Amino acid sequence: MATLQFRVATADDASLIHPLVESAYRGDESKLGWTTEADLVSGKRIDAEGLLAKITAADGAVLIATCADDTSEQPFLVACCEVVRRSPQVAYFGMFAVSPRRQGGGIGRQVMAHAEEFCRREWGAEKMEMTVISSRQELLDWYKRRGYAHTGESRPFPFEELEKLNSVALVDNLGFDVLEKDLRVDGAKAIVADVRLSGQ
Repeated sequence: MATLQFRVATADDASLIHPLVESAYRGDESKLGWTTEADLVSGKRIDAEGLLAKITAADGAVLIATCADDTSEQPFLVACCEVVRRSPQVAYFGMFAVSPRRQGGGIGRQVMAHAEEFCRREWGAEKMEMTVISSRQELLDWYKRRGYAHTGESRPFPFEELEKLNSVALVDNLGFDVLEKDLRVDGAKAIVADVRLSGQ
């Protein structure tokens, strides 16, 4: 499993993050991975202005993961995600992107675990919320294995945002399922594990 380094993105990182997000969701390269939406939506996933707004948002952060290997002297970007403080108890997880060429090797699990711990530590979040396209059963199942569950709520797809990006929906029945995870459970497990490792 890859060893990752994490940090909060700054505006200077936008030019690196943007192509990563596009490659994970749109176009032919995204089809190398299993998170692609290329068969559902064509065009951009996000524009430079929208990405910068997420990076600089007062109530959120974009987290990035870098990795180094034998072919590169400097760490390179392999994944990112957005977290937003929706309320004192609830955080939102989104814009989750792992390089299509590096999916399936455990990077996604590490990024998600880091994002959850960040929201617990920085904001005291007790729950993490996300939205997943309802027809993406493989993704829904993956998140369920990570401890997320359906809330029973659904939300409309933001077709108006596609128009702003000059993007086009390729199917008519797009919508979101809302998933949620209780972060207090994993937080308690982490505390117990830390105590055991320290021998206390």
